[in-house]
Amino acid sequence: MPATKPAALPLPAADPIGELIQRARRAADEAVTAVETELKATLYHTGVRGIGQRDSLGCRLQPMRTVAVDPKVFPRHSVLFIKETVGLKLPDGSTHDGYWYASDVGGAIKGARIDLFTGAGVASMKALQALNLTTITAVKVGVFEGCPGAKSPTMVAQNTATAER
Repeated sequence: MPATKPAALPLPAADPIGELIQRARRAADEAVTAVETELKATLYHTGVRGIGQRDSLGCRLQPMRTVAVDPKVFPRHSVLFIKETVGLKLPDGSTHDGYWYASDVGGAIKGARIDLFTGAGVASMKALQALNLTTITAVKVGVFEGCPGAKSPTMVAQNTATAER
């Protein structure tokens, strides 16, 4: 009597909610196990040859929010918490909360380096000048989808306990 093959099981229907939950779980797991990383900080601004208005994701650069990183250290789409920037006075009079978006890369940003985007022109660097060429501490606290600063970027996961340290 020949063996019969079992009937093929139907493929499950797409489950966008399940996929979203899985992505959030992975991001939360990464954030919970995040460690502080020391990086040499430099500043950059528009108005210099080679610096455009968009980051490497194609999104508009966000002053005092966009950072350029080595994707081997922090993947693009990471939300970073940089404690040295908490409380810094921003040009609009508000104070910085320490959160930055890793959405850019740069030719000189290799290894333990980070480039903080300050805005348009040299004058925009004033608020962060004390951090230029210093060592700062960054922690990945989540991931984002879409473009930073867009009306509704989607935060996939965030570990606020890490950010409160």
